[in-house]
Amino acid sequence: MSQHFLLSSAARTISLKAVMSLTDADAWKVFQRIRWPETDGAPVCPKCGHDRCYDVTRGATPRFRCAACRKDFSPTSGTLFAYHKLSIRDYLAAVVLFVNAVKGISALQMGRDLDVSYKAAWVLCHKMREAMASEMKGAVIGGEGKTVEVDGMYTGGHIRPENRKEDRVDRRLAANQNGKRKVVVAIRERDGRTVTAVFPSEDASVDFIKGRVAKGTVVHTDEAATWESLRTKFRVKQVNHSIAYSHDDACTNMAESFFSRMRRAEWGQHHKISDVYLNRYAAEMGFREDHRRQPNGSLFNRVVGLVTKNAPSVDFTGRWQRKAA
Repeated sequence: MSQHFLLSSAARTISLKAVMSLTDADAWKVFQRIRWPETDGAPVCPKCGHDRCYDVTRGATPRFRCAACRKDFSPTSGTLFAYHKLSIRDYLAAVVLFVNAVKGISALQMGRDLDVSYKAAWVLCHKMREAMASEMKGAVIGGEGKTVEVDGMYTGGHIRPENRKEDRVDRRLAANQNGKRKVVVAIRERDGRTVTAVFPSEDASVDFIKGRVAKGTVVHTDEAATWESLRTKFRVKQVNHSIAYSHDDACTNMAESFFSRMRRAEWGQHHKISDVYLNRYAAEMGFREDHRRQPNGSLFNRVVGLVTKNAPSVDFTGRWQRKAA
């Protein structure tokens, strides 16, 4: 019996030990080679794109000046890691910890591992989630001859039952809900990618699904009446889960597999996910699901590459300063 890829040495192409043994200068070279692969790490101006730049470093952080527009910049300028206070080696170590955690990693654990405050670790984790989410932003999946599975997972909005039995209410009724319950809708292409989004109900997701799945795709769903409206655009195959997990070539096992991993991330790592950030966590788990059979070194390069391609976060750059103001 052949060995599972994730158990082999080929799955381990980077380690926390290797990153932490780098000098700051070597860590910067790693970051620069990922940001500017076309020039093998030689700086390119983020403002005008000119590749003739001068070294004007005066401290530990490399700084360059563009010969064309005269703008000064550092390797992290214009990226999600701009305005950083930690060393670049700590940021690379954070990425290694993040991609190695199959079911996600909590900000508390990240803070302990890096010896930084909870706030710093929380913001750093969200920036990496933002990078992961950008990979599928606006993407359309499926197409002629392809199959996607669609399903929803309800989460949040827990109603704590009263102590005395006679005071308890039926928490399944809409009248007894608190309005915080959301549904994560997953669109998974077989042998392809995963698109996720958060809605108040499955009914509200139909237009989103129609916009993110290409015409000609065969869509597999469960027996919920919500998905009947997808028949106006797609050929739909449905399976009744009260009878079978799969029937007549129809199943949603890949979508269910994604939800299984997300449940374990919620219960085992984060314990609770706020509905405000649920979209980010869902996108993170979609990224992990799509790339779970790749070496961790490839995941590291991919995440750092996405960090360099995204501008400073609108939500998490200067967050605490804005709150204080």
